[in-house]
Amino acid sequence: MAKKKKKHKDHEEHVDESWLIPYADLLTLLLALFIVLFAMSSIDAKKFDMLSKSFNAVLTGGTGMMDYSSFVEPKSPTQEDGKKPDEPKADSKQKDQEALKKIQEQVNQFIKDKKLEKQVNTKLTDEGLLLSIEDNIFFDSGKAVIRQQDVSLAKEISDLLVLNPPRNIVISGHTDNVPIKNSQFKSNWHLSVMRAVNFMSLLIENPKLDAKTFSAKGYGEYKPIASNRTEEGRRKNRRVEILILPMGKENLNEKE
Repeated sequence: MAKKKKKHKDHEEHVDESWLIPYADLLTLLLALFIVLFAMSSIDAKKFDMLSKSFNAVLTGGTGMMDYSSFVEPKSPTQEDGKKPDEPKADSKQKDQEALKKIQEQVNQFIKDKKLEKQVNTKLTDEGLLLSIEDNIFFDSGKAVIRQQDVSLAKEISDLLVLNPPRNIVISGHTDNVPIKNSQFKSNWHLSVMRAVNFMSLLIENPKLDAKTFSAKGYGEYKPIASNRTEEGRRKNRRVEILILPMGKENLNEKE
């Protein structure tokens, strides 16, 4: 009788652990669910790829429902249209340069018709289309008021600036380095500013132009385009410039 009781006791002390297997599987599946939810909420494709591959290696030896090939990899800007992200901007700049070139051709034809080739020239730069006008076309020496007989020419130039779409335009005045000798202006800088302002004021009398797209600057003698050691160089430096800006470039008057 004692021997039978001992066997019964051993049987009672043995605990059935078979329930641990489905429980562990359940925890594993829950973990998988949270990892999937986390990965799906992330836009980072590389992070998702790393998570999925690592988890698949643990669960299925590297293959399974989380295999990356079952998902559509997000396309980068380069993959979508075959262009680099900055190419659309470059295309837009190129088209704008072509538009400025057409404007330049119209201005050059005007210069040719008026026989002003020796006094007016144009140049297409990264800053925009630059129209340079020697001061003797509009101003007497040391003066900032446009001569009455030249007002009509200035108004014709204003018609050239009626553009569609409108562009921002900067008018700048320049002088040589010879000190000014009258009491009206303290320096060449003051003279250049007033010439730019007066010329701009006459241009924007054109009702087809918007004054908000114009600004004026005066540089005095500090931005020469030729040597001030010769009379010819000083003549070239005494000028008024019209800069037609590329699309998107802000006018000084529009900055807050």
